[in-house]
Amino acid sequence: MSSRVESVQTPDGSFDLTVWLPEAGNGPGLLLIQEIFGVSDYIRAVADDLAGLGYVVAAPDLFWRVKPGHNASHDEDGLKESFGVASQFDAEKGVADAAVALQHLSELPEVDGGTGIIGFCLGGSIAYLVAARAELDAAAAELAAVVSFYGSMVPDNLDVIGQVRSPLQFHFGGSDPYIPREQVAKVEEAAAGRSNVELHVEEDAGHAFHNRMAPLFHAAEPAARAWRRTEEFLQRHLPTREKTSSSS
Repeated sequence: MSSRVESVQTPDGSFDLTVWLPEAGNGPGLLLIQEIFGVSDYIRAVADDLAGLGYVVAAPDLFWRVKPGHNASHDEDGLKESFGVASQFDAEKGVADAAVALQHLSELPEVDGGTGIIGFCLGGSIAYLVAARAELDAAAAELAAVVSFYGSMVPDNLDVIGQVRSPLQFHFGGSDPYIPREQVAKVEEAAAGRSNVELHVEEDAGHAFHNRMAPLFHAAEPAARAWRRTEEFLQRHLPTREKTSSSS
């Protein structure tokens, strides 16, 4: 898939936003929010998958304030390095940056058919928190779909779940050492009875189970199940004209 890098301006400076276009050249927009590894080969692979489904995909460099262009290896050394970078990350500013990136995405000439947001790990938290800004932010209010994979900040921010107006899909691992099962249960309780929220727990998976570039975490079968649900959810709420689908 073709891609380019755009510059997004904020009051504090600018950051890179990598944009992938689908084969058709246009389609609905999806903001893709990184893990702590950065806009890595994994995030780029996910972007290709989503562009293959017909989406205009954009991934902001959320660590630009700490380490611009951070792109760590998916091993123990990369994990240690990324935890160091993430420890300096200001989540509140990160949410604000992601919201600015969402607005930028929505204004791209190739975006046609609405916008959504999807995030993994750190990005799963950011995606959820951006969607919760719907009362304050027009771009967040207009989100057609929100997908949050194993966001560790979600259980401690359930007080804002009612502020998410968009269809929202959560994915968690039932054996996640970073998000204990009892924390996931709190999200299940908060999501219960909300018509716009669905939640899926892969009980046989740990953290970052969808990251096929990380042998430390990847769980092939749970990842495949979760991705099928993600594709179906996106096509229900943010449909594209593409007839083919990618596997993950």
